[in-house]
Amino acid sequence: MDLNSRLFDRIRIKPRRASEAPATTTTIRCEFPGCANEGVFRAPKGREREGEYFCFCMEHVREYNATYDYFRGMDDESLAKFRQAEVIGHRPTWKMGPRGGAGGRHIDETIYAEARNMRRRGARRADGQAPAPRYNALALKALFVLDLDANATEAGIKARYKELVKRHHPDANGGDRSSEDKLREIIQAYNYLRANKLV
Repeated sequence: MDLNSRLFDRIRIKPRRASEAPATTTTIRCEFPGCANEGVFRAPKGREREGEYFCFCMEHVREYNATYDYFRGMDDESLAKFRQAEVIGHRPTWKMGPRGGAGGRHIDETIYAEARNMRRRGARRADGQAPAPRYNALALKALFVLDLDANATEAGIKARYKELVKRHHPDANGGDRSSEDKLREIIQAYNYLRANKLV
C-alpha cells in the first residue's frame, strides 16, 4: 500500500486548509472566591443542574467534595419518590397490555427471589430426589434415538449410550458394517444431549 498516494489522502481525511490554525487552549481560573490558581478539576453544580460543573484547583475541589450533598434540601417524601424513580433510571414508563399489567398493584418480588434461589441450589422433591428433567422437542427426539423416554435421568442416558455403542459398533459385530448408520445416529443424539448440558 502506498501511503503517499493522493487517493489515500482523499479517502482518509480532508486536507487541512492553510488558513486553519490549531485551536489555542485557554487556562481557566479557579472559581472559588479569592483564588488565583488554575481551575483544572471539575465539580458538579448539583441537582437540577446536571451536566454543569465548577472548575476548582486541587485544594478547593477537595473542600467542595467533602461538603457536597446531592440530596440537600429534599424532604423524606421527595427522597422516597427519587429512590422509586431510580429503579427505572428516571425514565418514563407506561402500562402494557389491555389491562395494564398489574393494574397499579404492588407485586411481591420475594416470589421471584425464591425461584432464583431454588434454581441456583437445584430444586429437590420432598423425598430428597431431584425432579425429573424437562426436555425440549429436539432433546426428546435424541432420547427417542437412544430408546429412552422423557423420564430418563443423566445416569440412565449415559448407561444406555454405552450399551448401544457396544451393541452397534463394527468391532463388536465381527466387522459387520450393517448397523453403522444406526451407530452414527446414536452418537449424534448423545452429542446433542451433551452439548445442551443434559448429560
